[in-house]
This record gives sequence, C-alpha cells and structure tokens, in this order.
Amino acid sequence: MTGRLIVLVGASGVGKDSVLAHARQRLDALAQGGRVRFARRAVTRPAGAGGEDHLPLSEDEFHTALEQGRFALWWGSHGLHYGIDREIDDWLADGLTVVVNGSRAQLPQAWQRYPGLEAVVLTAHPGTLAERLAARGREDEAAVAARLARTPPPLPDGLARIEIANDGELAEAGERFLAVLLGTSAGNGAATP
Repeated sequence: MTGRLIVLVGASGVGKDSVLAHARQRLDALAQGGRVRFARRAVTRPAGAGGEDHLPLSEDEFHTALEQGRFALWWGSHGLHYGIDREIDDWLADGLTVVVNGSRAQLPQAWQRYPGLEAVVLTAHPGTLAERLAARGREDEAAVAARLARTPPPLPDGLARIEIANDGELAEAGERFLAVLLGTSAGNGAATP
C-alpha cells in the first residue's frame, strides 16, 4: 500500500456523510481532489433512503458480490450490509489518498488487511446524536434509543487514529477532516498510538 487509507468512523448521527461532503467540496474548490478518492459504499438499502450516495444492492446481490470477491472490505451493522469495492486497492497502489466511510467494529479486520490505515473517529455528544437521528427520520424512537444505548467497540491498540468533535458548525469538523486528508493537521488533539 503506497497511498494513504483513511477510514472515517463514528456513531450513527455523528455527521460522517456531511463531513465527507464538506471535505469533497473543499478539495474540489482547492483543486486538490485529484489525489484523493472517496470510496462509494455498496449498501443493502434502497437508493432513495436518504443519506449518502451509495450503490444500492439487495441482500442476494450483496452476497453474490461478496462471493465473487468484489469487496476489499465488508461488514454488517443495524440489519444492513456494507461493502467497499476492490478498486481502492488500485487507488492505493497509485499512491492516492483513499477515504472510506467505515465501521468502528470492522476496523480490526481493515487494519489487518491495510496495516498503514489511519482511523478518523468523528464524535458528538449524546444530545446532538439524538437530535440528528430524530431529524433524519429513518427510524422510530425505539430504534434511535437502541442506537444511542449502544457502546462502541474499543479501537485496537496501536492503530493510528485522530479524533474530531462534530458538535458545532459543520465547517469546523469539515475543515479539521480536510486538514487530515491534506496531511496538514491531526484533528483536534487526539492521538496516534
């Protein structure tokens, strides 16, 4: 792996899609987008379900793609399946920075496959998460409460990571993430191993 693999993780409602969109727009405005690729996730969710621009797959289509070895990374969460196409391997081989909207629970397997991967952990206070989850309207109150009660798995010891808080204006977290992509900052004080 000669490029950089950056995996953005965080709880549902933390604003990963918004931070990714902000960074993408800013990279384009700065004419820096050519060296950064954003992986599009395959998800077993309908295209019109809101949120990210994803490749919608049925359960059968997802499992067929998995059996055919199309995914470099894959995981399940909250009744859905997610996959990242193997094209990221070509991008990394070309020396590009590759950004994946990932899963904290899947990070150990991703790190094993890509030892140089960098995790960016997006955080927000529980009240902020509750408001955002309710506003997006994908789930009922019980499902939102279950998401908020979930304890995230610990990150593996030794994994390079940066933490970015996303409780304020989107531009603040978005610019911190952009700085990470451009290699000019380490988020807001959190840590590498």
